[in-house]
Amino acid sequence: MPIVEVVHAASVGEARLRRLAAALPHAVSLAVACPEEPYDHPLGPGDVDLRFRARGPLDSGGLDLVVHVHSKHHESRAADRDARCERLRDAVLAQVDGCSVGVYLALPVAGWAQTS
Repeated sequence: MPIVEVVHAASVGEARLRRLAAALPHAVSLAVACPEEPYDHPLGPGDVDLRFRARGPLDSGGLDLVVHVHSKHHESRAADRDARCERLRDAVLAQVDGCSVGVYLALPVAGWAQTS
């Protein structure tokens, strides 16, 4: 289950953020799909967790949007993580035209449990 944090500048605007929120679950699922955890449509509760946060007065960085994806480590994911980031970046750019975007894919050794 990927956990996705999106930090955004105020200039991004609500309409862009809503488009991004609608598109991210699918785009992230494609970005982290692997033989160990395939993307099997449709997404259900707990499949992708999105968190949006406006950049605060003490935050730095300079990009309009930073998308940070946390997903469990699998060798097949790690082998091409840069290509996965680039595909996800391109999917994000399609939703937030004119914004500068960074994508960070973290693949820690982790566990996950949830209730229905």
